[in-house]
Amino acid sequence: MRAGHRIASPGEEADLCILNTCTVTATAAGKSRHAIRQLRRAHPGATIVVTGCDAEFEADAVRAAGADLVVGNMDKDRLLDILGEHGLLSGSAQPQEHGSGAPLAGARRTRAFVKVQDGCDNRCTFCIVTLVRGPGRSRPEDDVIREIDGLAGAGLQEAVLSGVHLGSYGHDRGDRSGLVRLVRRILRETSLPRLRLSSLEPWDVEPELFEIFANPRLLPHLHLPLQSGCDATLRRMARHTTVAKYEKVLEAARAAHPDMAVTTDVMVGFPGETGDDFETSLAAIEAMGFARLHIFRFSRRPGTAAATMPGQVPAAVAAERSERMHELGARLEAAFQRRFAGRTMDVLWEQAQRTPDGLRWSGLTGNFLRVSAGTPPGADLANRVTPAVLGAPGPGGIHAVIPGMASRSSLPG
Repeated sequence: MRAGHRIASPGEEADLCILNTCTVTATAAGKSRHAIRQLRRAHPGATIVVTGCDAEFEADAVRAAGADLVVGNMDKDRLLDILGEHGLLSGSAQPQEHGSGAPLAGARRTRAFVKVQDGCDNRCTFCIVTLVRGPGRSRPEDDVIREIDGLAGAGLQEAVLSGVHLGSYGHDRGDRSGLVRLVRRILRETSLPRLRLSSLEPWDVEPELFEIFANPRLLPHLHLPLQSGCDATLRRMARHTTVAKYEKVLEAARAAHPDMAVTTDVMVGFPGETGDDFETSLAAIEAMGFARLHIFRFSRRPGTAAATMPGQVPAAVAAERSERMHELGARLEAAFQRRFAGRTMDVLWEQAQRTPDGLRWSGLTGNFLRVSAGTPPGADLANRVTPAVLGAPGPGGIHAVIPGMASRSSLPG
């Protein structure tokens, strides 16, 4: 919009399509190229610009899928300049500098992801991110503060600090406590009501971070990727932790806030993972009692150390292990949700669906519980935070009642 364009409406043919791609797994890369082909069919006259990880890693395949212009990750921050150099920006408006404020369209959004870091200095043997994202680099603190000020001014309720290796924020400048310093500045210098952190590697979490959860604006949710509950597998993955070390971080996180939700990533079928290794991992993850599991089957990515490791796990075995881990994940999530039955918690409402009795709104608590509640037809809760009384889990999230604002379908009996 700032460069003289507007976002095309659904069903309207676009002149310029920009796609940000992923290549973390072979499935993700395939979906990225499928999306390129879909854009080409839907907008045959458009210029298709592709950026992101798949564009960086397999540019020729991205071009073959239908991209007109491929922009790698290292040039993504210059995307508007590059579009201008190729004559693709027709408007007279000049693009603003990166981080100079929130988009005007953000006024009706509920949350925004604020990218504060890119690149990764870890060398996990399964991960292609280091190859496609480059070394870790941190965005200036003042830029982040200005963007969050803009989001608050536009009326958004929540920002999520994100990065490829978020916990390393500031490390490239020699500041090992950079993330803690940034979070404290945001809470001190901005008025945004809610701040959330995205994924943090457990070995990057500074003890001082847990102290900040005493501030109610820092939401009690941490995503701490574990990947495996088996130390032998963690060593082959080159993860800088052990199960015992991880458990200490987990204990500190839960001690920081009584409602803390800790979610994690788990990989199954990593090369060399024996049946006993998997059973060890399954038992450890169950004992840790996570709020939610994000489960992945190992994906063999060319250029990573794990791609050529001995003991590649057959696909059928990995699929069976994935199914069992998903079953465990469902049990753990349900158990965590049941802890909050009958509690009144603040919910940031996002969107609604029409029902015969009114509307059913969906939103998130501070500790990342998905909640739904019925309201009368005219209720507009978008981007509002209200208390809600949580009940039992159901389709669309935990069913809840908003005091004084219930549809007939929300009432008991």
